Amino acid sequence: MLQKTTALSTEAAPEAVPHPEGVSNDEFRAALSRLAAGVVLVTAHDPDDGPNGADAGMTATSFMSVSLDPPLVVVSLRTGSRMDDLLDEQPRWAASMLAEHQVRIAGRFAMKGRISDRLLFEDVPYRRGEVSGAPLIDGALTVLECRTEQRIVTGDHTLVVGRVLTASVPGGSGDAAPLAYFRGRYRQLGQSG
Repeated sequence: MLQKTTALSTEAAPEAVPHPEGVSNDEFRAALSRLAAGVVLVTAHDPDDGPNGADAGMTATSFMSVSLDPPLVVVSLRTGSRMDDLLDEQPRWAASMLAEHQVRIAGRFAMKGRISDRLLFEDVPYRRGEVSGAPLIDGALTVLECRTEQRIVTGDHTLVVGRVLTASVPGGSGDAAPLAYFRGRYRQLGQSG
């Protein structure tokens, strides 16, 4: 069952200005850039986009497990983004945890003002998820198929809580290292600076 939770306030969030209490946006961004994060490609299939539908994808670094029983994960999406809007309508989606050699994939799906999703997927090898219909990226460390259980609008982002319906470790990715994001750059484990 899809649950929607919205912020209690109906006022629009303020623009990027110093906060009346706490740190400024720049201070917050600089501090949290020191938190290393795994890199995930979130994907979904939009059946209403064109005659055969269309795939959409976005790079996320705010992704984590939240429960074992039931198996739940959460991803943070910018409110009003293409992926946020799509997952508001399409409850089934996927997450591919990228390996260190997939930095090009992470970068292309994170670009601002990027080309269409159809072109972004053009030369990315993937298979289609049987449960979600979403692209599952070949060579990823792990791929999950999820169903949205809850949406929580908070600040300028939406937290999408998903029940994990399938989880697999694709062949050939067993010894690969994860792609990480730290201090504003994609990193390999063991890199410094």
